Amino acid sequence: MAVASTSLASQLSGPKSISSYSGLRRSCSKLDHTQSLSLFQHLHSQLRLSSSSRKASRGIVAMAGTGKFFVGGNWKCNGTKDSISKLVSDLNSAKLEADVDVVVAPPFLYIDKVKNSLTDRIEISGQNSWVGKGGAFTGEISVEQLKDIGATWVILDTQKGGMSLEKMISFIGKKAAYALNEGLGVIACIGEKLEEREAGKTFDICFQQLKAFADAVHSWDDIVIAYEPVWAIGTGKVASPEQAQEVHVAVRDWLKKNVSPEVASKTRIIYGGSVNGGNSAELAKKEDIDGFLVGGASLKGPEFATIINSVTAKKVAA
Repeated sequence: MAVASTSLASQLSGPKSISSYSGLRRSCSKLDHTQSLSLFQHLHSQLRLSSSSRKASRGIVAMAGTGKFFVGGNWKCNGTKDSISKLVSDLNSAKLEADVDVVVAPPFLYIDKVKNSLTDRIEISGQNSWVGKGGAFTGEISVEQLKDIGATWVILDTQKGGMSLEKMISFIGKKAAYALNEGLGVIACIGEKLEEREAGKTFDICFQQLKAFADAVHSWDDIVIAYEPVWAIGTGKVASPEQAQEVHVAVRDWLKKNVSPEVASKTRIIYGGSVNGGNSAELAKKEDIDGFLVGGASLKGPEFATIINSVTAKKVAA
């Protein structure tokens, strides 16, 4: 599939950085061979130290709150009593890496069953919540109800419900603000459609969705951003590690410029879109991919455990 993507380098690296490298080359051309070699050995040593320092710092501060890798399993509209009992049994017996926050989002009518049978090692999320306190809103789920049955997170998706993006943007921020004010963590989903990516609008769409959350919330401490390209959800198509990393870097840069450097550094940005046990390790190696929001593969206990444990690839990469 041919995919057009705006170059992140062109947005984040301007003429100044190019000219500075050119200037370095001009300066070095005036040195003799020994001086030039000595200078470049010194520069190489400094760059290595700088890179090492940056990575070490990132390992400490780049993930919000607990500083852990984050893996969510969104079960969507899947499962029966029997299949969920089997899935819960598999998850309860799985050996999971300790340095990972794990959350699952069952269909609403099974949350109570899952909460009462699943290990406390794994937290529970709702798949949606209402914009305010419950009432005469047929089919909606209130934050109060989610909390009452033991959920600690909620997934809020700018593409959910078939609304136009413009209408959802005026709505989703209010949902997030209410959930956060009532004590739920928010998994804020953003992402572009295929035609938007092919038109080079990936960043514009993601930034527009981010702004909906930024305009409404007062704190980002309990927010995880999930980049979910719509064209990769349930299709088997996956953004390459490089494509995903490019968007994650851009999202972090947007947060730095529009919220604060601290929020940009701490907020976990996870990838969702046909993640499975075969591709999670390569994706996890990318520096700005702080975890995953998993769909179909989260319905298979052993495979979901493999994805959770891909944090080991992150540790090696760091």
